Amino acid sequence: MSSQLLKPAILTGLLGLSVVNMSAQAATNNNGKINNKGKNPTASLQLISLNTDDVPLDDGADYLSDIADMLESADQVDDSIDAVADESALSNGSDAIDTDIPDEVAQVSLNAISPETLKTFVAVVDLVRREYVDAVNDEELFNNAMSGMLTKLDSHAEFLDAEAYENLRAFTEGDVGDIGIKVQYQPKEGYWVITEVIDGSPADKKGIAVGDYLHQVDEFKLGEEEESNDIDQLLTGIAGTQVDVVTSKAGRRKHTTTLQRNNNHPQIIETRLVDGMAIIRLPAFQNNSREKLLQSLIDLDAPVTAVLLDMRDNPGGVLASAVSVASLFMTDTDVVQVKGRQSDSRTLSTQGPALLEALPVMVLQNRYSASAAEVLASSLQAQKRATILGEVSYGKGSVQSVIPLNDEQAVKLTVANYMTALGKKIDGVGVEPDVTLLGNESTWEHQALDLLRQQALPSGIRFVRKAQAENNAHYDEKATKNEATKNKVAQKNTLIKHVVEKPTAKDKL
Repeated sequence: MSSQLLKPAILTGLLGLSVVNMSAQAATNNNGKINNKGKNPTASLQLISLNTDDVPLDDGADYLSDIADMLESADQVDDSIDAVADESALSNGSDAIDTDIPDEVAQVSLNAISPETLKTFVAVVDLVRREYVDAVNDEELFNNAMSGMLTKLDSHAEFLDAEAYENLRAFTEGDVGDIGIKVQYQPKEGYWVITEVIDGSPADKKGIAVGDYLHQVDEFKLGEEEESNDIDQLLTGIAGTQVDVVTSKAGRRKHTTTLQRNNNHPQIIETRLVDGMAIIRLPAFQNNSREKLLQSLIDLDAPVTAVLLDMRDNPGGVLASAVSVASLFMTDTDVVQVKGRQSDSRTLSTQGPALLEALPVMVLQNRYSASAAEVLASSLQAQKRATILGEVSYGKGSVQSVIPLNDEQAVKLTVANYMTALGKKIDGVGVEPDVTLLGNESTWEHQALDLLRQQALPSGIRFVRKAQAENNAHYDEKATKNEATKNKVAQKNTLIKHVVEKPTAKDKL
């Protein structure tokens, strides 16, 4: 049996998420859909004789083997999470990859998996189909089986259906999602109570209703000590990712529901000026975060003396984007180490001009600052480029690859861990702040500005586009008659050229 994997079209770094587009011909029909329409997915399931040592591959096994080949090929490029496509690693100079199954693996020994396990799986499928109180759609049943297999690996691995896969792809352009509920703590009941469910949201589709109690989000059990912001951040994350919630009707049994964060809301980089200091709210890392950050500084249209980078509640995002943002502040500097199972550790470093290198920087983080946000904070801290303020960050230091199975479904799999540029562990540890901020979090910004004000430049830097800078220079040359006056203008308005590499929509009009 032989098959081919098409040449990958996309290879980018996402949250550590590496997205590798490929399709297995044996797994899809001509339309790119799984070739099981009109067939019962369990119709051909048969019990395997326990006396048989080796089982020849039938059509169904060929399909599974193709997926295994696909995953193996994906593993070979998982470390290319810096968004630089290394297609030679997959294509070898040709348009397709020959994935002929070697003779030595043409048969799979039952020693690879217990025959009793296979027998039990088939028996459970058959039992559910025959005896469960409601009729069960076979396709949904098998999707659930795949989802369960992945989620048992770790909390980040999951099976992505069409909606979740599309949302995850959309996230790279700026979306964060939630499950579409609002909650409030009710002291009389002693529980967090759902006060709003958005129509058509993931929670609504799974039957969660106003008045239900919310007991737990993933591994976090909720009590009266939590605040509303804590619950919001637990329920919010990268669009398309999933979260487990434990709910109950008042006085009834608790029920666990797995929901995908498909209630999307775009994220905007907010920048404002306080006493010459730029406060940049960076809610997540998308492909265009660097450009949007610089554009926000240009839009200030005023000199900047220092930067307060607010990454509170930032769940992470595109790892390559965090490296790009770090490149604005540091030159030729290591940012993060990435270690996979089958490869040596890789170090991702800054590239390009550090346009903000002259500005003092402080970073605000909280316990919900995670993943790529921790990468940026730890790299700025390690190089003593910024002071980290707030509290210990979340501690999410693993890399996920998103591996498409076809046009509508994918698997998100943990493929590597990352550490700080100095080799310190992040996963389960987080980034320790240089200065711990106390009191209500709403006061942290004010505390941070008081500290940053002591480091601010006496005169600021104004950010403009190259074309604008050239026009200003031409105007100054005509309007200014002597060199002393020109030097005075230059000192007050330092020009940073080539600020944004890509034109914005406004420029195209």
